[in-house]
Amino acid sequence: MELEQSIQYLKGVGPKKKAMLQKLGLGLVYDLLTYFPHGYEDQSVLTRISDIIPGERVTVCGTVVNVSERCSARKMQMLQALISDGSSYMQIIWFNQKFLKNKIKIGTRLFVTGKAAYAYGGHGQYAMSQMSSFEILEAEDETANYCRLQPVYSATEKLNQKFFRRLMETLFAANPEIPEVLPENIRKRYMLVGRRQAFHQIHFPKSREEVEQARKRLAFEELYLIQCGLLALKRQICEKHKGIQHTLNSTLVQKVFSNLPFNLTGNQTTAWHDICKDMERSVPMRRLIQGDVGSGKTVLAMLALVKTVENGYQGALMAPTEILAQQHYEGFLHSLTGKGIRIGFLSGRLTKKNREMLYKQISGQEIDIVIGTHALIQENVHFARLGLVVTDEQHRFGISQRAELEKKGDVLPDVLVMTATPIPRTMTLTVYGDLDVSLIQELPPGRKEIRTFVRVPNRRRLIYEFVRREIESGRQAYVVCPLIEMKEDVPRPSAEEVYEELRHGIFQGIACGLLHGRMKAKEKESVMQDFYDNQISLLVATTVIEVGVDVPNASIMVVENADHFGLAQLHQLRGRIGRGRQQSYCILISQQKASETARERLHIMETTANGFALAEADLKLRGPGQFFGSMQHGLPDLKIADVLSDVDILLKARQAALETMENQEDLHYVMGILALQYKEHFFKITAT
Repeated sequence: MELEQSIQYLKGVGPKKKAMLQKLGLGLVYDLLTYFPHGYEDQSVLTRISDIIPGERVTVCGTVVNVSERCSARKMQMLQALISDGSSYMQIIWFNQKFLKNKIKIGTRLFVTGKAAYAYGGHGQYAMSQMSSFEILEAEDETANYCRLQPVYSATEKLNQKFFRRLMETLFAANPEIPEVLPENIRKRYMLVGRRQAFHQIHFPKSREEVEQARKRLAFEELYLIQCGLLALKRQICEKHKGIQHTLNSTLVQKVFSNLPFNLTGNQTTAWHDICKDMERSVPMRRLIQGDVGSGKTVLAMLALVKTVENGYQGALMAPTEILAQQHYEGFLHSLTGKGIRIGFLSGRLTKKNREMLYKQISGQEIDIVIGTHALIQENVHFARLGLVVTDEQHRFGISQRAELEKKGDVLPDVLVMTATPIPRTMTLTVYGDLDVSLIQELPPGRKEIRTFVRVPNRRRLIYEFVRREIESGRQAYVVCPLIEMKEDVPRPSAEEVYEELRHGIFQGIACGLLHGRMKAKEKESVMQDFYDNQISLLVATTVIEVGVDVPNASIMVVENADHFGLAQLHQLRGRIGRGRQQSYCILISQQKASETARERLHIMETTANGFALAEADLKLRGPGQFFGSMQHGLPDLKIADVLSDVDILLKARQAALETMENQEDLHYVMGILALQYKEHFFKITAT
């Protein structure tokens, strides 16, 4: 059976099951094969009911001798089965699971794993109501088939554990083709089991050792192949495309540099030297500037764009939102006025007439630097001599969209990527494997660390009194809410509700503004411009300000229902303040009944200012799987590897990929594998 075959050819998968599986992203044999268990239930030891010790996790097998229904004291529907294994009796209890009523009958055999407790009332000395798994055994089922390390899959009500386990048995009985994807010398050097063996062990392990052996092999394979793809992409760009060899910095760059109102920090200086060295080589630059919020990445982008203009080329800067693109545009106008550099702004909201005029100016090289949103990658945009592409907040675009912009010139331009989303170095190696990385970990001189506090709702009055005093002393403030409008089923304050409450209450007489995603572009711009010009002192907003304008006078942020935000989002929001020289304050209002995870997030925010440390904590809290793909749209999400716990595997996979780049036979072999396995992810990118 081929891996690209549809799962509909597997026994037991009819049209209905096929449709359900497709909703889980399982359409092909390969999808099913890589639907890895998220854990394992140790059911290798069967406990007699009479030998149960209350409080311990046990696996029991018994026959139903009585079934009853009743309503609990909390008015929950209870289905209760009394089972016997010949040694004693035990109650099995399900809450609010009516669908089991027709399946659990007298004579039904149950195989159950969970925590046992003393029973209260009724028959049986013991009871189990918190089951990690249970199976209804068919007449021909042998308990020996269940007494083992059982894989636990992400299941649904109709596609339960029993279904997935049997489907995997059917899959392997069909003898699917599982070709080896690692070069033999790599597999042996890193002491990895064969691919077929790894897949069998991950789904049907005989021991924990077999699980670890299989995981190591499959995680290595996943990280190795992606690394090979990114390194091959980097090499292809260097070998196939002659870059623009910019000259050394001369009059214009030096003039802009000397007019900066501040000195570059040590990290900024190092990054600028990296950029210059890259741009002055004949190989296309591919560099990532990774720096925390407010660390000064934009000034480096501006200097690099001036450098390409001075060399007779055009530059493009693509930002993820119109507000941020507009801020860059205005900032560039302010810094470059009188320098003879023509700057254009392109966004989807321009009138057709203005847009077409701008297209003409870009293609005729009447504009030197174009700043805009994703409108820059529309097919009508053509550059006469594109020399440098800058993308801001890279993870909001992705590797494929960046590639689209790079194709806008006649020659392959230099590329500078900026991100304010700090990620650990090990993850940077994986996510941005096709880029050289410069880190900016220092904040500009004079910046004070933002003081952050977590408070409960009964302190709101005192909090807002403090905010009013700060505003009256000349400062500005943000209030961030998770919702735009109030919803009956969500007991959280909305931006509209808070805005009305504050402007008619404690902030009466203070200029207040409201900003959210449903407002028209012109309305949003008008509000942000008024806030920037200090015509608005208090801005109530949703997370639309997460990537927003730089307002140095804004020194206070209050986040309502902060427990409903993630760490990365809270860090981005907090980055809107602290951009001036005055002390800034971030106050996180959290519900007293917030979950333990939410409380941990807020404690980290309160005690940690370093974005890289926060990123580590964020990954530990929510896991790196989907985080990986979202960093670079165009790369596959990780299915089994974990770049936090698998650091050793990642570094070995990276080393193996570097070795493969130097071995033509292995490289040819691996590129064929990549073409088959990740074609939709790499083909668009490599077609440059």
